[in-house]
Amino acid sequence: MQLPDYHTHTERCGHAHGQPADYVAAAQTLGLSAIGIADHLPLLPEPDPELSMSASDLADYVAEVQELKSAHPGYVLLGIEADYRPHTVSDVRSLLEAYPFDYVIGSVHHLGEWGFDDPRQIDEYEDRDIDDVWVEYLELVGDAAETGLFTVLGHLDLVKKFGFRPTRTLNIELDHLVSRIAETDVIVEMNTAGLHRPVKETYPNVDILARLNEAGIALTFGSDAHRPEEVGRDFSHAVDLACAAGYQEFACLEIDAAGGRARPRLRAFAPRRPRRSPGDPLS
Repeated sequence: MQLPDYHTHTERCGHAHGQPADYVAAAQTLGLSAIGIADHLPLLPEPDPELSMSASDLADYVAEVQELKSAHPGYVLLGIEADYRPHTVSDVRSLLEAYPFDYVIGSVHHLGEWGFDDPRQIDEYEDRDIDDVWVEYLELVGDAAETGLFTVLGHLDLVKKFGFRPTRTLNIELDHLVSRIAETDVIVEMNTAGLHRPVKETYPNVDILARLNEAGIALTFGSDAHRPEEVGRDFSHAVDLACAAGYQEFACLEIDAAGGRARPRLRAFAPRRPRRSPGDPLS
């Protein structure tokens, strides 16, 4: 499977399992083209031990993945997933600049103080107007793209995780978000974890993928693995969806030898073998 997986987590984040080396081994077994470890940056202003690594863990995390990079040159990338929260941008920027991350996944997990994708806080949906939730979320994702902090936008429509859908079409809001992303250098991941959440869809769905493709926004892949056995999960299906949305290429991240952020390079999807219909002769 000649695709990269840039979205994986380890036990350091408090809600995943396995060491970075376990994820690298899983990627090699699958034949992935690259593996990125992108655990959760300490959540600011106050880290939650169930949601992110502690500040004291960060240097050890970086050193551990750097060692794997040295052992597997060009194959392992040092990533991090950082939350976008408007009031913490300056502190997050300082933290990111202190370490040699190859790439940073930018994600929105909070609307104000509400962790909308946290199962512990799901009851909050009962007190919210779901359309307002979606509109606020999409606006924050656009804000995140424009900060310049992030290489990749993670799980673009995560707000649907528990299956709460807007009651009206959001074409204007979605088109506005896509146009904002298109004005930046950020790429978007196709995250397969949603297939295993109540919503049962990839992040983003095919409709949003088609909008992204039309706007010329590059796409890459992330499993959001929280166990080594989840690395590369459902990537074949994800490629089918990306192609159905019009994508012919995907982005790989090339490590900067000078120590800067990795840069995306486009590669064509391998030709897809047509599915055999019942009764067709075997070749």
